[in-house]
Amino acid sequence: MSDDPLARIRQVLDAEIRPGLQAGGSDIEAVSFDRGVVSVRLSGGCGSCPSTAFAILMDIERRLREQIPEVEYLETTA
Repeated sequence: MSDDPLARIRQVLDAEIRPGLQAGGSDIEAVSFDRGVVSVRLSGGCGSCPSTAFAILMDIERRLREQIPEVEYLETTA
């Protein structure tokens, strides 16, 4: 795995998270990583219900933190 945290984040998203989201008609893109903060862009159906989007983001954040110690939290961007 790469030494670049953003590259590792993208690998985890591509391998473990994106397929499930895409199956439900949504998608995710890692936009940036800075000082522990991962900025992601969600698209598709997962943004239609705020509580659903929040639950999805919390799960993604937990999974990233387990695999990439540099990750502190996740934020969404437009």
